[in-house]
Amino acid sequence: MDLREHRSTAQRHPWEVARFQFLAQVLRRRGLLSQVHSVLDAGSGDAWFANCLLGLLDPTSRIDCWDTEYTADSIGELSADLPHNITLSATRPTTEHDLVLLLDVLEHVDDDRAFLASLVAESVKPGGWVLFTVPAWQPLFSRHDQWLQHFRRYAPAQANAVLRGAGLNVVQSGGLFHSLLAPRILTLGLERMRPTTQPHKPTIAWTHGPLVTRAVQAALDVDNAVSHAAARAGLPLPGLSFWALCQRPA
Repeated sequence: MDLREHRSTAQRHPWEVARFQFLAQVLRRRGLLSQVHSVLDAGSGDAWFANCLLGLLDPTSRIDCWDTEYTADSIGELSADLPHNITLSATRPTTEHDLVLLLDVLEHVDDDRAFLASLVAESVKPGGWVLFTVPAWQPLFSRHDQWLQHFRRYAPAQANAVLRGAGLNVVQSGGLFHSLLAPRILTLGLERMRPTTQPHKPTIAWTHGPLVTRAVQAALDVDNAVSHAAARAGLPLPGLSFWALCQRPA
């Protein structure tokens, strides 16, 4: 979760849960959950994803969470609920890692190509992996993107070019959250019909009851299954997000 959206709540948004489940399955099918022992979560937010992932890794694994928005206070608050082998830092660790998570981060960076090239060269071991997501399709850029201080959304070809330009081999990629495209297009249309200069401050907090939550989770489970099937078949099925699993040449 982006720190700008963070709220102290035990109930995570189904979108977050579905994204974690999908990406964990990508790592599992590639056999990486048993292979990686050092992970860098770049732009880690409140470290929820890192904490969930740690439970799937070897007990000796460690995860370094790096987010430039961390302060001494937020590190102290978040660390109180995290295991000892997750560390938080506002500066990038200097060690190389088996796996780097770059999840909905690159859209926040003005010079995305230089940032990614530096991250790969300095933080990914030769032969190591990068798990990557970004919001997809620039025509869907909305007030939500503006409030989150996004510079852009990415077409798949554009994202692949940035990844390859940083020296990565794209092993697998595809769209994610196909079923959310239509609601986003509808929301964007309503925004353009009702222009405003007021700041848009959305929250990812989820306050619906168990019935609605289960229904949304079930729908997103189907969405995830479609994404996996499309990726295995090599079908470029568009989604609200784009994801890729990449490897740095050994």
